[in-house]
Amino acid sequence: MCATSVSVQIAGETAPTTRLRYSFFRSIEAAGRDWDAAAPAHDLFLQRKYLSILEANPPVGMRFGYLVFYRADEPVGVAICQIKYFKGDDNIADLSAQTKDPCFFNGLAKWFKRWVAGKAAADILICGNMLLTGEHGYYFNEQKIAPKTAIELLEKGLDDVVDIMGREGTRMPVILVKDIPSARLEQRRALIKKGFVEFDIQPNMVLHLNFPDFDGYLAAMSTKYRTRAKRAFKKRDGVEKRELTLLEIQRELPLIYALYKEVAKNAGFNMVDLNEQYLLALKRDLPDHFRMFAYYEAGRIIAFYTTIQNGDELEAHFLGYDKTLNHERQLYLNCLYDMVQLGLDCQCRDIVFARTALEIKSSIGAVPYQLWCYLRHQNPLTNRFTGTILEYLKPVEEWVPRHPFRDE
Repeated sequence: MCATSVSVQIAGETAPTTRLRYSFFRSIEAAGRDWDAAAPAHDLFLQRKYLSILEANPPVGMRFGYLVFYRADEPVGVAICQIKYFKGDDNIADLSAQTKDPCFFNGLAKWFKRWVAGKAAADILICGNMLLTGEHGYYFNEQKIAPKTAIELLEKGLDDVVDIMGREGTRMPVILVKDIPSARLEQRRALIKKGFVEFDIQPNMVLHLNFPDFDGYLAAMSTKYRTRAKRAFKKRDGVEKRELTLLEIQRELPLIYALYKEVAKNAGFNMVDLNEQYLLALKRDLPDHFRMFAYYEAGRIIAFYTTIQNGDELEAHFLGYDKTLNHERQLYLNCLYDMVQLGLDCQCRDIVFARTALEIKSSIGAVPYQLWCYLRHQNPLTNRFTGTILEYLKPVEEWVPRHPFRDE
């Protein structure tokens, strides 16, 4: 597929040898070696092998594009573009509930929230990966290009993608830049200056593995939380756990997908409908990074979880479980503890547990890290109200941070 290449001038970048440009590709294979040259070696999720799997097994209704940025002819940065149709009242679960709230004002607020969400429907250009939490949307080599210049170049590139797709009949009035950490203050300010509205959803839950092994992890807990963990292990008595091979995943895929859907449909915010073949493709094409574990009772899978090792981080990826057995067998909690043990066995530095279920994740030791998102409507008048609309659309999870370790 052909690339669209655009040269740009950034304030302060005047010498011919510092000419900046970017190219837009419709497939990761078309981006090819230039993508490989600029993508970070430390992040599997920005490498071509992972992105090829995702592109070949896309979430329902998602398309892709890829930006490669150059200084002169040297690739110095990359960005993922995901194009997704979004309708607020289709993607925020609590808006579809028909139960009558006992408080009049709560009911009125829900009605208004539903009304506002019904107006929010569009193809959205997302710079980031909706299947992941964290900095996996763009990368620039800071030895070759200053952060502020990089963000200006990124913004120009995303604007051009909107124009290119618009000329082809895909109208994208909204750009979303996803998951920038608080520490990247200069980049955050640059996006706000470009008219983006800053907002947060739930934080990313991360467990730092400062323990020699799983026994050391349990020993670091206070008595209350260590007892809770042992009670959860006890409730799993009689359940067989095993790692699945490629052939086993293929055989069990319909049930695996059904368990995933059972959990996903009850999430407060669900913008991704996972492709049924995606997890199988990860096992087939990334066998050294991707693992799937399943719990069996009476010969039937009742829960599963998946992980992806990304350098010294373990990514807690998709999971599913039989909700009717979750309380009795403590399935979800046991999945979390088993991921901790796996991370320690693999000598990982951190486990990235992502968003959702914040309180239970904090109860096993994960701590919240705020990530910021940036949204801009291409209509300047509409964009003035974007912040207000986001506050109505944003799902809110009330939770109490837990502190399971004695030294806390």
